[in-house]
Amino acid sequence: SPGQTQNDRMGFVILVLANPHLSDTILTMNIEKPTLLLDTLRVRNNIHRMAEISRNQSVRFRPHFKTHQSIEIGEWFREENVRQITVSSVDMAMYFAGAGWSDILIAFPVNILQIRQINELAAMVHLGLLVESMETLEFLKENLTHGVDIWIKVDVGAHRTGIGWDQTDVIAELAHVISQSPRMVFRGLLTHAGHTYTARSRDEIRRISNDAVDKITNARNSLQEKGLAPVEVSIGDTPGCTLGVGLDRVDEIRPGNFVFYDLMQLQIGSCTPADIAAVVACPVVARHLERNELVLYGGAIHLSKEYLTLENGQHSYGAVCRLTPNGWGSIENGVWVKSLSQEHGIVRGPKEFIQQVKVGDVLAVVPVHSCLTVNLMKRYQTLTGETILTLEAGEW
Repeated sequence: SPGQTQNDRMGFVILVLANPHLSDTILTMNIEKPTLLLDTLRVRNNIHRMAEISRNQSVRFRPHFKTHQSIEIGEWFREENVRQITVSSVDMAMYFAGAGWSDILIAFPVNILQIRQINELAAMVHLGLLVESMETLEFLKENLTHGVDIWIKVDVGAHRTGIGWDQTDVIAELAHVISQSPRMVFRGLLTHAGHTYTARSRDEIRRISNDAVDKITNARNSLQEKGLAPVEVSIGDTPGCTLGVGLDRVDEIRPGNFVFYDLMQLQIGSCTPADIAAVVACPVVARHLERNELVLYGGAIHLSKEYLTLENGQHSYGAVCRLTPNGWGSIENGVWVKSLSQEHGIVRGPKEFIQQVKVGDVLAVVPVHSCLTVNLMKRYQTLTGETILTLEAGEW
């Protein structure tokens, strides 16, 4: 705990090794640099809860694996009878295909420059691709060598990618071309209501999510009226899926962030602190008592530059917790990561807190966006000391 001397910590380690019932406290032994800590019990609980939501609503659960990017964590989904997954890149699809996943949707607009790898994948697995332009479709018609499912990306308000939900003539034209291609099967309409991330309450999540489902189901109804059927609907944002909004009107859900949640999801209202399953343990390397600040070894290359705006108008790049023998404690009130540079993180907090923390202590930072943090950190350490690698670790 904060304030221990090196001798205290060594004595603690001896106690742990002598008592097998305290094996979960080995966590404190090996943290010497920024380390992504994983509470596997919370992860499994989060997976089970979302699987139950899908079962109760009778929708297909195709979780997005871009958050965890791990073959080992992916296996925990199989325990919930998950057989179909979502990824965000061709490389990620190759990685999970190599681990035995045989029904994979790449929920990112097709990059035609990777057609060779796409054809390799399509020969190996049941592959789904995402399109939003006639130009891409025409290329696929000429260059696909194996059959694939095609989903049309629809914009329901996030304004990142996709065809506007009310541009039904454009959507119908794409769907018609897909249906006429011998190597493409039209599956339906796909959206990600990413603007739920601007919500700041559960009621606001419900309002945005209901509106999103209304829009994409209206687009589906328009296609069916034009004689295009069947048309499935796939949605994917964690806030809306966590609250189960509109799931009775869709065919598939693709949430990903729910596996760990994070500070953004907590602010939105789609999780509780007890659901957050990953933090970054960061050593304290300096104190500036005159400014009520700490310097962490943990910067933008570990946490990303995602931030939230606090009530005082300042940016927060992460919340702060103390490590405990079994993981991490509650979020400290009034303590936050106020700025980041490449390796540095600057923590601001009340004088009493800053004075209690010593150089050499390790604090836990709750990331603003766990997906980006995982991609940067590349590996996990569980609370019992095991290492779990990701795709980005480059060891596959």
